[in-house]
Amino acid sequence: MSTMDQNQTSETEEIQNDDVVGSAFRWSLAIVVLLACGGTATWLLTRPAPKPAVGPAAATTLPTARVAPAMQIPVIPWTDITEQAGIDFVHENGAEGEKLLPETMGGGGAFFDYDNDGDSDLLCVNSSVWPWAKSRPETPPTSALYANDGQGGFSNVTRGSGLDVPMYGNGCACGDVDSDGDVDLFISCLGTNHLFRNDGQGKFTDITPQAGVAGDPAAWSTSCGFADFDLDGDLDLFVCNYIEWDRETDEGMNFTLDGKLRAYGRPTDFRGAFPYLYTNNGQGVFTDVSQSMGIQVRDPNTGVALSKSLGVTFPEVNGDGYPDIMVANDTVQNLLFLSQKTGGFLENAAGAGVAFDNAGAARGAMGLDFACFRNSPSLGIAIGNFATEMTALYVCQTPAASFPVFRDEAVSNGIGPVTRTDLKFGVLFVDADLDGRVDLIENNGHLEEDIRVVQASQQYEQPPHLLWNCGPDQDNEFVMLKESQTSADFSRRMVGRGLSAADIDADGDTDLILFASGGRPRLLRNEQALGHHWLRLQLKGTKSNRDGIGAQVDVTLPDGTVLSRTVMPTRSYQSQVELPVTFGLGSHTTVKSITVTWPGGTQQQVPVDGVDRLINVIEAGPSA
Repeated sequence: MSTMDQNQTSETEEIQNDDVVGSAFRWSLAIVVLLACGGTATWLLTRPAPKPAVGPAAATTLPTARVAPAMQIPVIPWTDITEQAGIDFVHENGAEGEKLLPETMGGGGAFFDYDNDGDSDLLCVNSSVWPWAKSRPETPPTSALYANDGQGGFSNVTRGSGLDVPMYGNGCACGDVDSDGDVDLFISCLGTNHLFRNDGQGKFTDITPQAGVAGDPAAWSTSCGFADFDLDGDLDLFVCNYIEWDRETDEGMNFTLDGKLRAYGRPTDFRGAFPYLYTNNGQGVFTDVSQSMGIQVRDPNTGVALSKSLGVTFPEVNGDGYPDIMVANDTVQNLLFLSQKTGGFLENAAGAGVAFDNAGAARGAMGLDFACFRNSPSLGIAIGNFATEMTALYVCQTPAASFPVFRDEAVSNGIGPVTRTDLKFGVLFVDADLDGRVDLIENNGHLEEDIRVVQASQQYEQPPHLLWNCGPDQDNEFVMLKESQTSADFSRRMVGRGLSAADIDADGDTDLILFASGGRPRLLRNEQALGHHWLRLQLKGTKSNRDGIGAQVDVTLPDGTVLSRTVMPTRSYQSQVELPVTFGLGSHTTVKSITVTWPGGTQQQVPVDGVDRLINVIEAGPSA
């Protein structure tokens, strides 16, 4: 045997010996483990039971049961006085079966004192028949102006007023743009917008070309409003634009409900459109600063305009004294433009928590409003959303922060579940029963006459909502009132759109008008008889804008409760409310103090002698 063979044999014997040793070791280890486990099991089974502890049981401290204050829901009846009051307006949307999307969105208006006689007059904004209509009336439809007699009776004064101009109108904005003491009027349209100068004596002049606010003749403008965004003492103008729309594109998409029935189009299938922001030079002539002021937001994925805007209002949320801009968008995120001390705006809706719902999804947002609904510094922004989507109630506990943060509390405070079914348009905070807490009113109606064919839970005509504010101490802060608590006149179904409020009969409580798409509005007189007291304040600016738009009024009650209201006619959906602000005082017959914070931050104490009255407040100091 060679040396190589001897070496291979030796290596083979060593490997075999190692295998034997390894196998023996593994078997020995397994036996040890089994014996250990067996011993442990035997000990566990045979050990003596532990002796019970001797001594009294410790007392269990139970949480104190929360007892909510007793709640007595009020009766707040309303009477439909539309015909009795002389309101004969019928909204024309031009529908003839083509089902073009603009036919579904109109129906707004305003309460405003056009003749300076101290009461709230009424404007109903009209759309029109289409240029290609098969059937045309002898007289083209126009918007309608009604003069109030001071007791809630109205006369149609449209003819010869200068407002009797055919246009496809949608919404409106009211404000004294030239500081001459008369309230001027802007009407947003599908197509060219219009600014009418109030010349007094019931006459208006269309000054759109020289004012520079016509907009793109192909645009579709919706809600709009005046505010002094640069605090220079005059009113600037913000205008929402919805989508890029034309007849050919709409018809070509062939929208259907069930594969057969022609349906109105979805905004998701149209491109968005930028809003307009115009600054006023002080004489009612405006400059478009939309791009330079930072309000043209683009979709980060496509680069096209993000906005599909239907509602707007101007709360002051970041504590710098300048009005901010809250925009309700349809099927895309909402927008919150925060004013910047260096000028312009910073869009921060996502960071502030008002862009989406709690699941991070965009909703079909329509109208909106804001209020300190808890009689605390907390600010709430309510937004009416599409059918099957809850009304949103975004709440900010610290609204004076540089970057305010909101949380949608609609579910926890009772608003969300009861508003989910209906399609909400006009949304307003109103103290309907004058108890000192603002309630929430919504005007509702679907887009599709045939919606029940595909959704049994939906109807074209829908009832309005009155959500009574029962206070933060209750399990739910808001309760939906039933027909027995509001009357059949209030609860009657309609194709609701815009919503406005004013004390039309000078009795202290707030009356309503519910605008409709393609039909008659409903003027509802508030018949509450709860014996609650009230105060109303009408502001006139001297250094600030003459209407006092943007001023905050705080009424402190004897018990220390502070009621806050903002002079802000731009609320709801394509509508404007009256300029005076109303404070319900409940059972209080006196107030401790009244403070007005004018735009820019100047504060003024207002003397008050008694309640249940209107107080006219003129801004202190020399005129600008």
